[in-house]
Amino acid sequence: MQVLSVTPEIFPLVKTGGLADVAGALPVALAGKGVAMRSLVPGYPVVMEALKKKKAAATYQALYGGKATVQAAQVEGLDLLVLDAPHLFDRVGGPYGDSNGRDWPDNWRRFAALSRVGGDIAGGSIAGYKPDIVHAHDWQAAMTLAYMRYGKAVGTPSLITVHNLAFQGQFGAGIFGELGLPAEAMSLDGVEYYGGVGYLKAGLQAAWAITTVSPTYAQEIRVPEFGMGLDGLINLRAGDLHGIVNGIDVDIWNPATDQHLVSTYSAETLTKRAANRAAVEERFNLAKDDSPIICVVSRLTWQKGIDILAAMADGIVAAGARLAVLGSGDPGLEGALLAAAARHRGRIGTVIGYDEALSHLMQGGCDAIIIPSRFEPCGLTQLYGLRYGCVPMVARTGGLADTIIDANEAAVAAGVATGFQFAANSGDALLHAVHRLMQAHGNAADWTSIQRQGMKADVSWDRSAGKYVELYRSLLARKVA
Repeated sequence: MQVLSVTPEIFPLVKTGGLADVAGALPVALAGKGVAMRSLVPGYPVVMEALKKKKAAATYQALYGGKATVQAAQVEGLDLLVLDAPHLFDRVGGPYGDSNGRDWPDNWRRFAALSRVGGDIAGGSIAGYKPDIVHAHDWQAAMTLAYMRYGKAVGTPSLITVHNLAFQGQFGAGIFGELGLPAEAMSLDGVEYYGGVGYLKAGLQAAWAITTVSPTYAQEIRVPEFGMGLDGLINLRAGDLHGIVNGIDVDIWNPATDQHLVSTYSAETLTKRAANRAAVEERFNLAKDDSPIICVVSRLTWQKGIDILAAMADGIVAAGARLAVLGSGDPGLEGALLAAAARHRGRIGTVIGYDEALSHLMQGGCDAIIIPSRFEPCGLTQLYGLRYGCVPMVARTGGLADTIIDANEAAVAAGVATGFQFAANSGDALLHAVHRLMQAHGNAADWTSIQRQGMKADVSWDRSAGKYVELYRSLLARKVA
């Protein structure tokens, strides 16, 4: 089975969040299940630099303002098709904006180009290659399905994975004339969305199937609180909606072999985590004692509930725990966490920024990781926590609720608990979970049981990849029928 994945990010080449991890790990996981996945990605500078050997597979003399080439290459075990369009992607900054965090004003054009090329490839524009299925990720690739619907690939099965419904790609109606779509596409049944053009909405409308990255999130987005204005459309498509929990790359995230750790370990050698713990204390200027270290590895945003965490920082310290924070985002939240660290020297440490190596060390050395998100489609950091014996403390929402078994009295007694859940959007509930964690941490047998049970959890892509294969096959069966 040949599947074309269209994605704006792919690990290990370019990453701003969990989408990249999924786009990079899924092709590898599917390869052992009879699915060959090629990934179409933008030719950002970091991507182009990674192409040691490439071959032109298609050429555009004029693609939204300039010449472009689709380059075929193999990188890090991934089969890539790279859209080399310097006028759109050769820029200093991130994938979506400049180094100051401001979005590129022509993002509508950049990702229309990616989607247009995805639609062309689906229709057979590359000699010798025509995918059986097209799998698009998030709003940046969603228009691929619109170009297929109104083009040569109208009969090719497709699906879209929504990693976060909050990001929708909404633009003014004035861009429609430049998209190259027929006039009838500018309709409620097409790409029109509240008088403008909605990229994600267009993909949700055109896709044969819709997936989210957890079963709970698939249900949550059907109600206004989480539907972000699209719950009506999603409910109309409810029969085609599926929730499949993400996995992680268990070779990269493996405490027994992780070179980012000071000391590697396994579920049977948890005492070796002590060296990593000492390194975390050193890096975050934390006092050296036996109290649990709770870590945060996150974008510092409202969605992630970081304002709730910041408001409870004093209470976390009063409960007896220490806090290590790594992340960046909203300047106000960055300032609040830095201020908390200044108030509680030795008890709270804050590092502003993104540091992949440090995030591994924190999972390998901290006692727990807290994720207080208001909504969370899946979440990956709690899966890393399970893998590393860094006990997850999670808000009861989305994929967090689906992946963590709460350490209530019955679950602890049965030996199945893997972490702590608490009500989302509640500082009191978060603080209560900290007190529960402190109590469990004080019982060495219970704490070790929770750690080891979490480390036994299957967080790999194997099961999830199998569910994608089942979905792909069901779409192919619909095509034949």
